[in-house]
Amino acid sequence: MEWEIILKWMPKLIQGATLTLELTAISVLAGLIVAIPLGIARSSRLWYVRALPYAYIFFFRGTPLLIQLFLVYYGLAQFDMVRESVLWPYLRSPFWCAIITMTLHTAAYIAEILRGAIQAIPPGEIEAARALGMSRFKTLVHIVMPRATRIGLPAYSNEVILMLKASSLASTVTLLELTGMTRTIIARNYLTVDMFLTAGMIYLVMSFVLIQGFKLLERWLRVDACQGR
Repeated sequence: MEWEIILKWMPKLIQGATLTLELTAISVLAGLIVAIPLGIARSSRLWYVRALPYAYIFFFRGTPLLIQLFLVYYGLAQFDMVRESVLWPYLRSPFWCAIITMTLHTAAYIAEILRGAIQAIPPGEIEAARALGMSRFKTLVHIVMPRATRIGLPAYSNEVILMLKASSLASTVTLLELTGMTRTIIARNYLTVDMFLTAGMIYLVMSFVLIQGFKLLERWLRVDACQGR
């Protein structure tokens, strides 16, 4: 290991890691917002309510993230109506294309996590809320969603870690996140093994911090006690 050279390039690697965290944070938070109505609709008993969310989830879970990224980054530019729209300044940016793709991708997985969490709620709790005179909306807001949040939090934390690692695909559309920055540095110093090992350790540290953060959140929300009932 060429430690002097690694330390020389460490600020650039940290810069790439910062962009990685930014991509991950925005996509998983925006994906959660998109996934909430999708997950609620997927748990409906009405087939026509479930149909559209099912098609969305089927597509984004059934195709690779890399292909989705290429479709957004390269595919949308083929249409004149897209290039002439007000969204073009964003859609021609690799950063926003990566954010949009990662958000839509992770929303499909989070929606399924939420659907499973909602369906795992004991029916007696919902029936008790209805027996107390709570409307369907109040039952959803005060009973179903808080309970589903605790049940689905461990699976959601796994999805966040997966998106952290999947953000490395953003380097294929010229973004210099951690993997992209590492490849750029290797093109200059040719220390392939050293730089990729260093990047891997940085990913490991970021994953460890996120895991510990979610553990604290689960302990604060008493997830274990909630799932044990």
